[in-house]
Amino acid sequence: AKHWAKKYRTEIAASSSSVLSTFVAIVCNTRSRQRDTRGSGVKAKYKYSAAIGAATGTEEPLMVVNRPGSVPTLGTVACFGAAGATAGALITAVACPFELTKLSAQISVLMAASKTPSADDPVKRSYQQKGALKTAQNIVLHRGVSGLYSGFHLHLLRDTIGTGIYFMTYESGKQLLVKFQGSDSPTSPLSVAMAGGLCGVVSWACIYPIDSAKTHYQRNCLMKAKGQPVKTSKVQYFKMGMYRGLGVSMARSCLINTIFFSAFEYVKKEINRLEDPIDTRKKI
Repeated sequence: AKHWAKKYRTEIAASSSSVLSTFVAIVCNTRSRQRDTRGSGVKAKYKYSAAIGAATGTEEPLMVVNRPGSVPTLGTVACFGAAGATAGALITAVACPFELTKLSAQISVLMAASKTPSADDPVKRSYQQKGALKTAQNIVLHRGVSGLYSGFHLHLLRDTIGTGIYFMTYESGKQLLVKFQGSDSPTSPLSVAMAGGLCGVVSWACIYPIDSAKTHYQRNCLMKAKGQPVKTSKVQYFKMGMYRGLGVSMARSCLINTIFFSAFEYVKKEINRLEDPIDTRKKI
């Protein structure tokens, strides 16, 4: 069991930390955009690090990051940015239908409470007070199977950019904070907690207008039947209305990601301290 735990320490740490941070997100009644991509991003960074080291013939980015006193380099930033962007892009194919279904459930609550004539529209009314499966079936009924991927282009853009920034900020921020502290450990608890909170805040600040445009566009799609024109939503970074609710989202994301990365690094560190029985037998 110890050998298995050490072999899959990243997966175990990421999974257990995701469960804990997701529980906090539920308690806080909020969604965590990163919870689907964090595990994938953590695993992807090892592959990108090895690839960059082999391609350049230099020290791997992860070796640079784990060396006390080091600072971010072009290689480390590229490694973590690429790992995060890849994870975000890949998970979008799975996450888009689920997020759209959740959005339709939220709209149904608003429509049920609405007294306007538009609330009686048969398309809108079909989403009211339905479970996730029935809601998905209604989306397919009104817009076809492709309707489950309404707003996919904006979802892809949001998660690719956002997750890339997320991992770049965490790893680079942690590296700088460790150097500032003068710590001998690349995973100093204070640096990990601060970098975790920072990456949640920075990534949300950068992609919030994209998220707002995606939500508006998907909402418009849900209120129209297949073939009806849907009003497009533009990503406007300099329009204040696109940032409505940003402060609350940033605060919650800061808390959730502080918990996630603190738990992740702690669990991985504890597993690393375990003695591998197979390696011990080989030495004997």
